[in-house]
Amino acid sequence: MEPSNIPFKQPQPAPHQTTGILGWIKINFFSSWFNSLITIVLAYTIFVLADFFIQWAFINAVWFGESAKACPNSNGACWAFVTDRWPLFVYGLYPKELYWRVNIVYVLAAITIISFLYSYGRWTRYFRITMVIFFPLLAYIFLLGDSFDLEYVAPENFGGLLLTLVIASISILGSIPLGIILALGRTSELTVISKVCTYFIEFWRGVPHIVVIVMFVALLPIFIPDGSKIDVVVRAFIAFAAFNSAYMAEVFRGGLQSIPIGQFEASRAIGMSYWKMMGYIILPQAIRNSIPAMMNTCIGIFKETTIVMLIGFSDLLGIIQISLESSDWVGPPHIFSSAYTFAAICYFIFTYGMSKYSSRLENRSNIEQY
Repeated sequence: MEPSNIPFKQPQPAPHQTTGILGWIKINFFSSWFNSLITIVLAYTIFVLADFFIQWAFINAVWFGESAKACPNSNGACWAFVTDRWPLFVYGLYPKELYWRVNIVYVLAAITIISFLYSYGRWTRYFRITMVIFFPLLAYIFLLGDSFDLEYVAPENFGGLLLTLVIASISILGSIPLGIILALGRTSELTVISKVCTYFIEFWRGVPHIVVIVMFVALLPIFIPDGSKIDVVVRAFIAFAAFNSAYMAEVFRGGLQSIPIGQFEASRAIGMSYWKMMGYIILPQAIRNSIPAMMNTCIGIFKETTIVMLIGFSDLLGIIQISLESSDWVGPPHIFSSAYTFAAICYFIFTYGMSKYSSRLENRSNIEQY
């Protein structure tokens, strides 16, 4: 057997770096001449915008002042408007000597949120259940008063961020359980229940939101004699919950339809009743599958709270608009841009937090990501 002559391989150039930070940058941003061009153009655009924003929001900005005269420079933000009106934005028209009650509610709300962000071992479930049960009760007692020797504060005095958070919380927490009930009713095999829930959903989805708000706030006392005894803010809360429950119902109906029919048949085959099948098998999976759409609806509800301005309530955006009409702050347009930029940042912080928590729930529920 003759030995085979295998030629020696010629020396090859060193491979391009594909690991480390430089390798990652080359692969993701400079893998071709076209990608390199796009990277350079976008980097320059971001640099120009970032430089403008830093100059406007920080370097040339005015941070403190008591009137529009403190902000003569139109090239910088007028954060003095925000710092001067800060208590009004946070507490609305709530009595100043009772701010401590609102602060307690804010702290309890933060603790409730933290209870769902982290795990505390075997105490996690009890901690969360305790906060879910007692936080609404304590918030009601501290905000309204009229019990435990606390001074009564009418809901009309709510405003600013406080009113925005109260409306959003009640709307979301009220529309989710009502939406689940409506979704189950619409998919029910009982024709009467299915038709009633279907007409309810279609009616609220087909009516503009502002019409619903006006109907509950202004027209309810006409049709219901006792309706005038319901506080006007409470009527607005009910309108928000009823309107958004129709959208939540469709979200959960989509989740129910995503469950394979085999699971329904298997549940019935082992003798499970309808409510046991829904409670133990179907609903947990349907709610899990509905998390992205449900959170998207919740974010929409939070932003829709600004509609209360049209019926005379002063939420965060309404308080900002009223403050801009004050004689002390009527001035150049850059004051308006600073005020609305502050409002946009506030809404973004809350909605982005809701979006990140949704992603956390999806990851914990093992929902496939795309």
